[in-house]
Amino acid sequence: QVHVMESGGDSVQTGGSLRLSCTASASGYSTFCLAWFRQAPEKKREGVAAINHDGTSTVADSVKGRFTVSKDDTGNILYLQMNDLKPEDTAMYYCAARGGLLGCYPDEWRFAGGTWGQGTQVTVST
Repeated sequence: QVHVMESGGDSVQTGGSLRLSCTASASGYSTFCLAWFRQAPEKKREGVAAINHDGTSTVADSVKGRFTVSKDDTGNILYLQMNDLKPEDTAMYYCAARGGLLGCYPDEWRFAGGTWGQGTQVTVST
């Protein structure tokens, strides 16, 4: 099983930056997938970013050019660097984890049966 914990959320002004961290602890899996999602009030959860097993990254069109995703050398921490933040980025940001070799993309269905963190709140004010 893989456990995750998010950190780094905060309140910032428009144009500001934040870096979120998702720290994973895994037992029984040599390979696992981590991804970022977000959910704004009264909106559906949205996939934001992930890094596939071949090292390629996927970032949602809504944040492309402003958000980047990366991992630390151990592969146990997934970062989300968020630049030029906008009020529409205000949301609870969740990290999801899943073991195995299925393609690692920020699609919610891929994490059915996976593990979700408690979330970290990002608030962007004008």
